[in-house]
Amino acid sequence: MDRPPPSMADNILDRELSSPIATNQYQQQPRPEKNDTDFGNGRSATNEIPSRTGTVAASSPCQYEKRERVVITKNVIVIGLAFMIHFTAFHGTSNLQSSVNSDKALGTTTLAVIYGSLILSNIFLPMSVIRWFGVKLTMALSFFAYMPYIAAQFYPRFVTLIPAGLMVGFGGGPLWCAKCTYLSTVAEALTYVSGHKSQKDDNTVKFFGLFFIFYQMAQVWGNLISSSVLSLGGPVGDNTTSANDTSHLVGELCGAKFCPSIKAEVNPNLTPPEPSKIQLLNSIFLACMVGAVLLIIFGVDSLKRYGAKKGESGGKDASGWKLLLSTLNMLKKRRLLLMLPITMFIGLEEAFLAVDFTKSFVACGWGISNIGFAMICFGVANAIAAGFAGGIAEKFGRINLAILCAFLNLSLFGYMYFYEAKQGDYMKYCAFAAIWGICDGVWLVVINAFYGILFPKDLIAGYSNFRLWESTGSVIGYIISSQFCTSLKLIFLICVLLIGCTGYGICEYRVSKKYKQLDVVISENI
Repeated sequence: MDRPPPSMADNILDRELSSPIATNQYQQQPRPEKNDTDFGNGRSATNEIPSRTGTVAASSPCQYEKRERVVITKNVIVIGLAFMIHFTAFHGTSNLQSSVNSDKALGTTTLAVIYGSLILSNIFLPMSVIRWFGVKLTMALSFFAYMPYIAAQFYPRFVTLIPAGLMVGFGGGPLWCAKCTYLSTVAEALTYVSGHKSQKDDNTVKFFGLFFIFYQMAQVWGNLISSSVLSLGGPVGDNTTSANDTSHLVGELCGAKFCPSIKAEVNPNLTPPEPSKIQLLNSIFLACMVGAVLLIIFGVDSLKRYGAKKGESGGKDASGWKLLLSTLNMLKKRRLLLMLPITMFIGLEEAFLAVDFTKSFVACGWGISNIGFAMICFGVANAIAAGFAGGIAEKFGRINLAILCAFLNLSLFGYMYFYEAKQGDYMKYCAFAAIWGICDGVWLVVINAFYGILFPKDLIAGYSNFRLWESTGSVIGYIISSQFCTSLKLIFLICVLLIGCTGYGICEYRVSKKYKQLDVVISENI
């Protein structure tokens, strides 16, 4: 049906803000009539109106039955489980790339190709793919695109890994946009469940937090599997090298002092695992990806349940070229420009963790087979932080949580810069990974949710921008990984974080100021 005339609050909001960022609390909706219920999907038979996200939402808080809250939560959990299983394989493989496929920087180059193609994917593919297949099927098909990357690990060469990396990147853009669109859409649908009073912004933060609990646990399972498999049969390396010599080498060459020119011939800790162990590991990871596809296909309800149709899930119907123009036009918006540095920082720090931390600190100072054990600490801390971030942000405010996270992040980088690496200092390596996991979990939840609040009328374009600039940060991180020593990269991270926090803080202040002005105007007209 046609969109109803905008309410007074909507008119005020459109005039006050360059793009709406208000929540459902400002929408004035008509009361529904008591009609029969469609028990097939849990929705009453009242009329529906298009929502701010572009999906079709209920016309009142009584539109859905109480049990729909369970269905919505089930869908979020199943998506989280599917992503956890899928990225158990992807993260478990990617964390080893810089150490296992270190010859001619093959592993690092592959990761750069993945995130480079992800940039193009975020521009040209999400809207078209989601329009053709819908949100649910897009997630399933995108999972398939990751499988050749795991299969290529059986024969790791430039001719196999580079094309496989391209497929991962091209599948990643639609995958993450579809996931974000699904979560934002059901977060709004939850506001219309009978007997459940909530705001879309709060639901969005909670659902992203719940999702990232599962998603970040992928680091735990992926690294537990990789370390367990690679540790079979005892340690790998040159046993003729004395412990004193190795300890001396670690102190001189590892940590912030590590440079890309250091090879296994210099430090025996960098000796790659046996090929048979790598093949066993890849077989396990390939099976995980198959299981994730099946979970999405058979365990997740289509957004048609909430009135959304193909091409209507979070954005206007547009081709990749139109999305490119939309992306360029968004760069004219101050709030997006302010968010770019912190968004790129997320990509940079993830690239540093996957390549530089795992090789400079863990592999160099503890051994390649132990990378997974350190990254398990990252995964556990990351999942816990993601789970509590939503509730903490709701109680104390996003900006306060971000300030605390930034302080913790800067302290970590500073300590790592001055830290003198020691052979087998697993307590420090695990502590670094755990603190990193806390910061990363908070940034992912807060910034993801904030994008949904900033761009509610164009979710696909908004989240495409997030993935675009996050991927740009990752590509930069992978490129400089093989060019500079770790100390310089730590300084670079500190600078980008400081700039990013400044931009994010200004953006939050502007949003808060506009909300207060809107509250005043609405109260005067009621």
